[in-house]
Order: sequence, then structure tokens, then C-alpha cells
Amino acid sequence: MSALSRLLTRLRYLGTTPPPLVPVVRLSGVIASREVFGRSLALATVSARLERAFRLPGATAVALLVNSPGGSPVQSALIGRRIRLLAEEAGLPVHVFVEDVAASGGYWLACAGDDIHADAASIVGSIGVISAGFGFQRLLERWGVERRVYTAGGTKAQLDPFRPENPEDVARLRRLQDDIHADFKAWVKLRRGARLKADDAALFEGEFWTGRRALELGLIDGIGHLRDVLRARYGSKVRTPLVGERRGFNPLRRLFGLRHGSDRELGGTLTDGVLMAIEDRALWSRFGL
Repeated sequence: MSALSRLLTRLRYLGTTPPPLVPVVRLSGVIASREVFGRSLALATVSARLERAFRLPGATAVALLVNSPGGSPVQSALIGRRIRLLAEEAGLPVHVFVEDVAASGGYWLACAGDDIHADAASIVGSIGVISAGFGFQRLLERWGVERRVYTAGGTKAQLDPFRPENPEDVARLRRLQDDIHADFKAWVKLRRGARLKADDAALFEGEFWTGRRALELGLIDGIGHLRDVLRARYGSKVRTPLVGERRGFNPLRRLFGLRHGSDRELGGTLTDGVLMAIEDRALWSRFGL
């Protein structure tokens, strides 16, 4: 909501009590510290929107529209923690509404809310940690290519996709995953608490469910959509302005996700962006989207 819009609203309701105001922030996309054609979620890309929403004069609450298949656990934790800090500072409740999917890191974000609603067909859950890659050592042998890698440190080249898989490397990776998984479970238990209606074995093995089943498990609080739920809670005249991202318009930067430096970065950014887009497409496709 712009300064002009706020002024017009104040003039419109001058001398009367304005209807409740619940600013809305959309959190949509793969969670990553790098932009994929300008569409990823990271603390750097959403913090300004969140701060504007929580600091909007007259706000009664803040609503979050979440639509994410997950991604970086670090960025998920950073965004989730920022939401909670802003909510505590402003003294405002946070209502989360799941669109197509809130899975893995997307569900981490959803848990930053005080309550979570979803569509009956939304995909919710996937409380686990995944790492995937490829092994190319036979491809190099077939083409007669010799790869030369020199390291200082015995494990510096661990999980090298051009070398045979090493069981010790896999064991180290699993330890890392277990640590991250433990943090994820602790966050869900902290935020959902007694509302969870199943044991750890049912909830935290990476399975995902429809919104209807997620409600039965206590992962969400209701089946419903933003406008209907907020009208039922705050009245039919509740205002729900969407708080968007402020950006200057530059077609090349907007298309290819360039944020800093010269536009001569375009070639490398395009190549990286295509690869990242393929990876992100795979994340969405896990949930049939």
C-alpha cells in the first residue's frame, strides 16, 4: 500500500472507525539464496515486504500466502525467524494460507504463522531433508577423459560426482542431514506444539499429505481460503492489501534475475539460471506441480 493509498484511506474513514486491516505478503517459489529468473525466496528478497506489512499503520494482523516446494534450510530458518521477530515486535497475529504446496522448507515457512489454513487439495508436509546428485565417473571413462583434482585436506573432494561413491563421504552427509532434520523437527514442535496429533514416526519421515489429511494430523488448523477465513474472523469489510516488492524496472534484470553488477553478466547468468530452473522444476514436480 503506497503513501497515497494510506492517505486516501484515512480521508475516506475520517471521523469513523476504519474496518480491520490485514496486509498480505505472498511467499511463493523455491527457497534459495540465489534468484532463478527473479523468482526465488530468500531473506534478502522478502525482508522488505515483511517489514512493510508488519509496520503498516492500523494493521490488525498479517496474512501470508505460502506456495513453496522447499529449498534451502538456512533461508527457510532465516525467513521463519524474521517473521516471528516482526510479529513479536508489532504484537500482531500471523495467519498463513497455503496455496498449491507448503512442503519441506515451504512448511517451515508456514509454521511461522500462529495458525495455518489450506485448501483440501493443497500439499502439506515433507518434513525431512534431501540431497540428490549424479555420478559421472563412467561417462569420463567412456570418453577417455582424465580428471585431475588436487586438494589440501583429505575430505576436501568428498562427494565428487566424477569419482566413485565413498561410503565415508555418504556417512558424513547423513550426519549433516540428521542435524538439519533435528532442527526442522524442533521448529515444527515449537510452533505446532500440542496441536500435532501423531507421533514422530508418522510426521517426520518426509511424507506429504493433502490439506484434508494434514488437518487430521494437526499440521494445519483448518480448511479454508484467505478471504473467507479473514472475513469470518474480522468481518466482511476487512481490508487485505497485497504488500508487493519494490523494484525499479529493467527488462533484462527482471527476466534473468540480475540484481548486482554489469549487464555483461547476462550470458553467465542465463546459463546458470537455466540449470537452476531445471533443478527448481524438479522440486515442484515432486508434488505433481
